[in-house]
Amino acid sequence: MVQRTASPTARLEARIDPDLHTALKHAAALQGRTMTDFVVSALQDAVHRALESATIIRLSVADQEAFAKALLSPPEESPALKRAFERRNALVRE
Repeated sequence: MVQRTASPTARLEARIDPDLHTALKHAAALQGRTMTDFVVSALQDAVHRALESATIIRLSVADQEAFAKALLSPPEESPALKRAFERRNALVRE
């Protein structure tokens, strides 16, 4: 006999407007899902979008071209940049 252990879970409680609760029940029923499954799925989607928007930088085509150009042909170091690197090197030992 194989025993399965349930994966750990955490509980989430929220107070919502009665109209939202009714709409939530209706939406879950339309998809043939439980309210819990519907809410968990919606939360997963929202978390994914929030994390993606915080970690992925989207550039326009013009910005992509400018970025690539700067990487392939960086501008000459200005005197101020040279001084900044000298100060950084004096402060940080690798």
